[in-house]
Amino acid sequence: MQAIVFLLDAVVSFFCTLFLLRFMMQAMRVSFAGQIGDFVVKLTNWAVKPLRRIIPGAGGFDWASLVAALALQLLFTGIIVGASSSFGEVDVAALAPMILLHAARALLRLAVYILIGALILQAVLSWVNPYSPLSAPAHQLTRPLLDPIRRIVPLISGIDLSPLVAILLLQALLMFL
Repeated sequence: MQAIVFLLDAVVSFFCTLFLLRFMMQAMRVSFAGQIGDFVVKLTNWAVKPLRRIIPGAGGFDWASLVAALALQLLFTGIIVGASSSFGEVDVAALAPMILLHAARALLRLAVYILIGALILQAVLSWVNPYSPLSAPAHQLTRPLLDPIRRIVPLISGIDLSPLVAILLLQALLMFL
């Protein structure tokens, strides 16, 4: 049973990450023209395109991608909770808010992990290969987070410590989520 839950969690986490990445890339105006954008779009279109007929984008946000991530996380959480409890003892009215809260919390944590990963990727690429096709999307994804920090934390001997500060702040945020 643990192996099945592990594999199911891996697949759900992978697709939720892609849905959230699509939502975040749209919100932060990251170009979908490169390899990463194309990869994300091709692997998420199966759910996002049909949802867009019902849930249009508004305010510069791709709400269909966010709803797809939430629906998938809700389904996974519901399956896990349902499988771990006896069917006679399940009070759906009491479990529904708990499942929704757990799913929302899981998506928030995943979004923070995406940002941390993008920050690390951006830092490594700036040292190794600043002209990599991944550099521009990572920079665009993290810029809204780093710009306010850069106003407070100046360059020290030409070294930008804002990604380090951002990662520390995001790690602290994870402690509360």
